[in-house]
Amino acid sequence: MRVLSRLFRRLFLEHLQRAFVSGKLRFFSALEKLRDPRDFAGYLAPTRKVDWVVYAKPPFAGPEQVLDYVGRYTHRVAISNERLLDIEAGQVHFRYKDYRQHGKQKTMTLSAEEFIRRFLLHTLPSGFRRIRYYGFLGNRYRNEKLAQCRQLLGMPPAAPPEPPRDYRDRHQELTGNSLRECPICHRGRMFIVEALAAHPCPAIQNTS
Repeated sequence: MRVLSRLFRRLFLEHLQRAFVSGKLRFFSALEKLRDPRDFAGYLAPTRKVDWVVYAKPPFAGPEQVLDYVGRYTHRVAISNERLLDIEAGQVHFRYKDYRQHGKQKTMTLSAEEFIRRFLLHTLPSGFRRIRYYGFLGNRYRNEKLAQCRQLLGMPPAAPPEPPRDYRDRHQELTGNSLRECPICHRGRMFIVEALAAHPCPAIQNTS
């Protein structure tokens, strides 16, 4: 790990220096003085002498477990509704796992202010996104780049997306009930004869 930490430190600082020289770095507010090359070099100098902490090991349950773990932070909120047990008298009761005791389920109670504070720690600042694609996954050229990747790898072209299905077909597939048949006799077929224009409801008079 010592060799890996020094290698990562060197590569990171070299790329950071290249970004500075090429003008890709922007400094604002209290960091504006780092626009000067001498100040920037002096700012980075102490980091070259500090041991960087790099920790890496094969996952116990394989890469699938890592993706599942990371997916909880990129595609879900900080806490799901099912873990919230009660909110009463300014106190929030919720369930959590104590990983120090092998994932044992426990209950924690926090004040509403403290609960909101901890929840907002998982909220990104304005202008940030949880996932930002770049390279061949960038939104602007994604289709063209993915097609080129498939061609270079000798893979068949991606199948065109299926046209959107009628909601009535989906409903019948999921429930076994058809929205096209008469709900009374279950033999006759339902057809749209005319679509009536929506009329706003009349305002309710306040008679209090």
